[in-house]
Parts: sequence; structure tokens; C-alpha cells
Amino acid sequence: MMAAGAFAVGAIVGSFLNVCASRLPKGRSLWMPGSACPACASPIRWYDNIPVLSFLLLRGRCRDCAGRIAWRYPIVEMTTALLFAGAYLRIGWRADLVLALLFLCVLVVITAIDIEHQLIPDRVTLPGIVAGFAGSVATGRGSWSEPLVGILLGGGVFFVIILLSGGGMGGGDMKLGAMIGAFLGWKLLLPALFLAVFLGGVVAAALLAAGRKGRKDPIPFGPFLAFGAAVSLFWGGELCNGT
Repeated sequence: MMAAGAFAVGAIVGSFLNVCASRLPKGRSLWMPGSACPACASPIRWYDNIPVLSFLLLRGRCRDCAGRIAWRYPIVEMTTALLFAGAYLRIGWRADLVLALLFLCVLVVITAIDIEHQLIPDRVTLPGIVAGFAGSVATGRGSWSEPLVGILLGGGVFFVIILLSGGGMGGGDMKLGAMIGAFLGWKLLLPALFLAVFLGGVVAAALLAAGRKGRKDPIPFGPFLAFGAAVSLFWGGELCNGT
């Protein structure tokens, strides 16, 4: 029952994360005005704003103008719901759970924005660094040095890559790396980085082989970092211990 409740809460939170993903890149308020169709600007009724279910009932179209609703909306809602339920089952009802849920929300927003805009907003990562560090210290997940070293290591790795590649990777990735280090600490940061680089390399090679991308075409790295961070949050301890 608790996992089901976490799933339902996650779906509702996912609906708000969609608002964040839509408005943050444009510098718009997250609170005003209310949700509206991006095609015709008609306000979305409450019964058309039920996570996932409304999308299915409306068959992915606006009730007023029949304009298509992007698949990002149900995907973000369902992903957040599954992550919330998984976090509860994995962590249990502890203070760590609140920090983990906040971390997962930030990762979902960053992934959605980076895929659509190839942008990782400072308005998300910089407060995330502070929240991750403060939350890690407050919940007693090791000493204060662990998230601090995580910040320096996560940001430092990408700072070096940026210098050596002449800008082949953006500053947003550097700040995201620092944020992941703040939430996870340097030990769990390591498997997150390894997974991100490995998966990113595999996907990039597949896109090049299929002719979908050229060698100079940018590929957003934020989603791979977010995936590695989420996996490390759930199973990083086992990965580090080799179990």
C-alpha cells in the first residue's frame, strides 16, 4: 500500500515536473499562469490534468483544438511514479528517502530539458548542489567531507574534459556532475560516472553507425549522467562492493 501511495504521489509530482521542464528553459514562472494547451492556450481543466490517465483518455490530443500533446508528458509522469515507488521499496521510510526523492525529481527535470533543448539550467543545478550538500550532512550520510569531495570531483572531472576538448562538453554537465557528487558523495559518484560514460559511448556509437548522428553533431550527455546517478543511488553500494 505504501509503495502504491508513493507511485501515486510520484505521478502527481511528475505532472509538476513537466511544468518545470516546459517553463524553466524559457524563464517563465512555475506557478502563474495555470497549465494551458501550448497550441491554443486554452486552460487545461482539472479532469484533463490527471497524470497519464488524462493523456490516454484524450488519446494524446487537446480537448479544445485537437492539437497533439507531446509524449514527454506521460513519460515523465510514469517515470517519476516508478522512481518514487522504487525509492520507497529500496530505502524505506527514513530521512534519506526525502533526499532521494528530491534528487530523483531534479534528475528527471534535467533529463527532460536536456533532451529537448540541449540545456542544463543553472536554476536547477546550482540550488541542487546546495540542497544535496546540506541534505547529505543533515541526514548523516557520512561526514561533510564526503559530499564536498563529491562536488569537487564531479565538477572537476568535467572541468578537465572541457579544457582538454576545447569545449566539447558544456558547463552544464560540469555543474550537474558537481550536483550528483553533492547528493551521492564521492564514493557513489564513481559508478555513476562510469555508467554514464559507458552508456553514452554505446548510444553515440549506435547513432553514428545508424547514420542518425554525425561526428560533430552534439549529443546531450545530461540524460546519461542522470541515468548513472539514479542507478548509483539505488545500487551504488553493491556496485562499489562488487556484490
